[in-house]
Amino acid sequence: MPVPGETVLVAAAIFAGLGKLNLLVILVIAIICSIVGDNAGFLLGRYGGHPLIERYGKYIFLTPKRIAKTEAFYARNGTKIVLVARFFDGLRQANGIIAGLTEMRWQSFLTFNAIGATVWVITWSLIGYFGAGHVATLLHYQLYLSVAVVVGSIAFYLYRRRQQKRRPTV
Repeated sequence: MPVPGETVLVAAAIFAGLGKLNLLVILVIAIICSIVGDNAGFLLGRYGGHPLIERYGKYIFLTPKRIAKTEAFYARNGTKIVLVARFFDGLRQANGIIAGLTEMRWQSFLTFNAIGATVWVITWSLIGYFGAGHVATLLHYQLYLSVAVVVGSIAFYLYRRRQQKRRPTV
């Protein structure tokens, strides 16, 4: 299920950095949940197969065209993709399903998924843990960044609108 995994993990690690939670417990739980979650997706892809994905895949942006492209890509690079998929939103959620669809060997999937999950969890947990003492500073600059994004978005919208008005209609 697509959820903001990094956000939850970083938030928990920030609390660990502030002494409110235990970092080791967070790491163990997050690694186990990451591995189990992707294995559930793997089983869904393996045993639900194409009929299930064709029927419900559109709800998670898995169109038949995307599935075909992805299956071909997985056939060439499966274990490497499973290893790094965790770091790409969207691919992280579909990774297990697609690996199951392509009938990747479960042992290979389990191994590379566990390595990827462990690296992903440790990375985001350490970012939160060591960033805990700087939360106030980050929140202070977040206001400036948010204002800059809003102003930039408005400026871009106005620029594009002006460009469209200049184009001659055919």
